Amino acid sequence: MEITKNTTMGEMLEYDRGIAVILMQNGMHCVGCPASIGESLEEACMVHGIDCDEVLAQIKKYIAEKKD
Repeated sequence: MEITKNTTMGEMLEYDRGIAVILMQNGMHCVGCPASIGESLEEACMVHGIDCDEVLAQIKKYIAEKKD
């Protein structure tokens, strides 16, 4: 699965629950909230005032390292 800014929080967490740790480390403590599941990564970052490109880079690095 390729994760992009348009990937929903629910899709990401269904793909790999470990992504929740990255989201929470960046201040998104709402990862378990039912309302957040339908939000895209970009929307969630915007609501929390977080740089989406930075979070996306961290997620992609995490996924790449798991494949190695």
